Amino acid sequence: MRLLIVEDEKRLATTLAKGLAAEGFAVDVAHDGREGLHLATTQGYDLLVLDIMLPGMNGYRLCGTLRAAGDETPILMLTAKDGEYDEAEGLDTGADDYLTKPFSYVVLLARVRALLRRRTRGGSPVLRLGDLTLDPNGRRCARGEEDIMLTAKEFAVLEYLASRPGQVVSKAEILEHVWDFAYDGDPNIIEVYISALRRKIDAPFGRRSPGHRPGRRPPARRSHRGRRRGRGRRALHRHPAGRGPIHRPPPVAGVRRRCGS
Repeated sequence: MRLLIVEDEKRLATTLAKGLAAEGFAVDVAHDGREGLHLATTQGYDLLVLDIMLPGMNGYRLCGTLRAAGDETPILMLTAKDGEYDEAEGLDTGADDYLTKPFSYVVLLARVRALLRRRTRGGSPVLRLGDLTLDPNGRRCARGEEDIMLTAKEFAVLEYLASRPGQVVSKAEILEHVWDFAYDGDPNIIEVYISALRRKIDAPFGRRSPGHRPGRRPPARRSHRGRRRGRGRRALHRHPAGRGPIHRPPPVAGVRRRCGS
C-alpha cells in the first residue's frame, strides 16, 4: 500500500513516515499544499494523510480539488483545530476521517487501516493463490494451515503481487508501489526480496518457481573449440557403438608394419 503524507511540520511528517514505513507501507511526503496536489494527481496512492493548515494551498482546498476531479482516494485529515465546525468542514469537503492534534500514533495507524478496509469493502479482504493465503488486515500469511513469518517489506511485495494474479509486473511497478517516491537505490533489490519470498513460501513446502521443470536439467553448453574437437580427430578414436574410446595396443619393438599387410 502506498500512502502520501501532506504535512508542513517536517518533524511530525518524518516521524509518521518512519512509523508507517515500519508497518510495511510505502510513504511519500510533501510539505506544502501545491506539492501535495501535484503528487496526488500524478502518482497512484491508496490513502492520503492530509494536514489542514498548509502553505500554498490549505487542506480543505486540496481535498475539494481532488474530489471535484473525481479522485476517490481515502483522505484522513489532521489538524490542530478541535472545533466541531472545523471537523464538519473537513468532512464536507470530502475527507473520510478527521484526527485532531495531538494524537496517538496507535490511533492514527488504526484509522489508516480502517480506511483501507473500507475502500476494499464488498470484496474479500483475504488474497488467495491456491493454498497460499494473505490477510492484509491481519498482516498474516499462511500456506495451508501453517503460518509463514514475513518482514513488513516482504509482506508488502507479496501483497502487491498477489493482488495482480496472472499479470506481468515490472520492477518499476513494484518499486513505485512498495517503495517510496524518493527511493533511488538499486532496482535489483526486487530480486533479493523475490528470492527471500520463494525461500519462505515455496521451498519449505515443495513448491518450485514458475518455469522450472522437475527431473530435467538444462543442456550443458560446450565451447566452439570443444565442438570442433568432438567432430575431428577425437571422433576417429571413438568406438562405433558409442561405448567409449578404443584403446590401441602399444607398438612392439623391432616390428615394422608393412603397408597392405
